[in-house]
Amino acid sequence: MNNKKVTKWSLIAVGVVFLAYVAYVVNFEVQLGVNQPQGSTSLVIATFSDGNERHQRVLRLEQIDGSNYIAANHWPRAWYKQALDNPNVEVKMPGKDSFELYLAVPLEGAEEERIGEIYSFDFEFRFRTGFPPRYFLRLEPR
Repeated sequence: MNNKKVTKWSLIAVGVVFLAYVAYVVNFEVQLGVNQPQGSTSLVIATFSDGNERHQRVLRLEQIDGSNYIAANHWPRAWYKQALDNPNVEVKMPGKDSFELYLAVPLEGAEEERIGEIYSFDFEFRFRTGFPPRYFLRLEPR
């Protein structure tokens, strides 16, 4: 085989592997949307779109030094953008039966770095989720 054929087939193989990985990540994220985890660290957040339409999402709660934190750890993150646009959110904390009002505060600077180090995930999780950028919010009771 000449070099052009080797290069062509190598590029095709890399493309197929890349597309298979993208399909794997999309499938994982779709299943997460269908099968939301429920557990002792899961909360339900209700955010509101521009038209004041309510949207609920199950998220993982991380309690650090007496504060409540949540993170956008996946590619689907409409809830996060809605919380930035309208930080007045409703949250049903683990073990609670009703929603309470909270203010979603985006993290910056040293607090963001510190929480990012504490609220970390291993390589396997980041691989399954397609290495999305992570953003954090602190939930303050209103």
